[in-house]
Amino acid sequence: MSTTDSGRRDFLRATAGTMLASALPAWASAASIDASESPLARVRGGQLRGYRERGVAVFKGIPYGADTTHQRFLPPRIELPWQGVRDALAYGPASPQPKADEASSEDCLRLNVWTPGLRDGRKRPILFYIHGGAYNNGSGSSPLYDGTNLCRRGDVVVVTVNHRLNAFGYLYLAPFGAPDLADAGNVGQLDLVQALQWVHAHAAEFGGDAGNVTVFGQSGGGAKIATLMAMPAARGLFHRAWTMSGQQVTACGPRAAAQRAAMVLDALKLTPAQVDRVRTLPAADLIAAAQVRDPSRAEDTALYLGPVLDSRSLPRHPFWPDAPAQSAGIPLVIGNTHDETRAFLGHDAKNFALTWEELPARLEKQQYVDLSPQVVIAEYRRLYPQYTPSDVFFAATTAGRSWRGAVEELEARARQPSPTWAYQLDWASPLQPQLGAYHTLDIPLVFDNIDRAEARTGQGEEAKAMAARMSEALLAFARHGDPNHAGLPRWERYDLARRQTLLFDRTPSLADDPRGGERRFYAQVPFIQRGTF
Repeated sequence: MSTTDSGRRDFLRATAGTMLASALPAWASAASIDASESPLARVRGGQLRGYRERGVAVFKGIPYGADTTHQRFLPPRIELPWQGVRDALAYGPASPQPKADEASSEDCLRLNVWTPGLRDGRKRPILFYIHGGAYNNGSGSSPLYDGTNLCRRGDVVVVTVNHRLNAFGYLYLAPFGAPDLADAGNVGQLDLVQALQWVHAHAAEFGGDAGNVTVFGQSGGGAKIATLMAMPAARGLFHRAWTMSGQQVTACGPRAAAQRAAMVLDALKLTPAQVDRVRTLPAADLIAAAQVRDPSRAEDTALYLGPVLDSRSLPRHPFWPDAPAQSAGIPLVIGNTHDETRAFLGHDAKNFALTWEELPARLEKQQYVDLSPQVVIAEYRRLYPQYTPSDVFFAATTAGRSWRGAVEELEARARQPSPTWAYQLDWASPLQPQLGAYHTLDIPLVFDNIDRAEARTGQGEEAKAMAARMSEALLAFARHGDPNHAGLPRWERYDLARRQTLLFDRTPSLADDPRGGERRFYAQVPFIQRGTF
């Protein structure tokens, strides 16, 4: 998003000194905040200069931790203070990653804040977004994550975040190295914990409520949230959670994580005894070494690196054998899209013209569950006799991937029991109807950002209505811990008797156990989260 000169000329209206002093944390003071042509904020590192966008104060690229370049694989440290006023006008670098489409650096512990008001005592709900890209790539800088529209629609504070990814955030070196590497397999998660601590400390400065933080995230972001729900260090740092097409039922086991780390060392031509050399290798070498083929996958996919069951920062699997007790009181929304895999597999024209003869081999390569393709195809032809081979391909790969994880988490929460709502996005973008309700389509709807070119939703009346329904649900959830609002039918909590699911479509409806036939079919095999073994 570009800024405008007129936006930057908006004046920060200084709050009366006595009121400001009461809103500031202990390390700040009213005297340190000066009114100027741009909004100013005081954080623990020093003063920040942001800009205004349609009445919303925006601060980008704020450090919430120190440069990790010389602290590679170690838990995050507090950012160094700066002198004077630091510009917070542009996004910070993303974590090093394969094929980055933006600047990247190990100095990546940055976050971005959108707020309707500074230091005004309003105690707005805080919406903390965690980006997708599995644990491998992405950042909080996408135009789709811009928080301006949510702030204007719901009078909330929006935060997005960058943190360490792939080998920099999740390479499990504990079995090979010095004692200070004991947390290496989860430092990417610990970055998120530190970012949430920063938000808690600065809530009043940005007009937010430290006691009302909603974490929300899509794909890998949802998986990171599920993992945070089982991390003791994250206890009390967020109060509601909303996940979109992202689940983490089990983490990577320590043996499997050590095996993958050994493969990275081998690709670097290093022995376990030489592990300390990994701390100072060029970042590009480390990224390249992690591109070896993952041993647990049927498809040709690079090494899985994600949260590790290390008995330290992650002492249990996120949602197995049950839902984490520490998060039982946190309201949770779990959502998926009806046609997830059309986002990954729908750009190959061959997948839209499959024959029944071609389908088994194509399905065997792309489905995650270990079932005979012929058995899967026979069941889908029974459940949906109108489906073409391509319809079966997309439906079966969707049901066998993240949707299985959503069912596992929903069932675990229902058994707990805990306040949980399920949704399924059925609406297809009129710009790409062949892709159906594909993976990521709910992002611009929840953020109310259909005006962005990257949204691929169009700006027709249907898209506007869908964005209003979904963003208002998120805002109601953030404000009240319940996603119901006047634009939806009554959205009931999920239970095992009915499996209530809100279907977001042209006409939203509540359905009991949608796709129940598929759910029962896949229940015959255990769900194994990718990367667990």
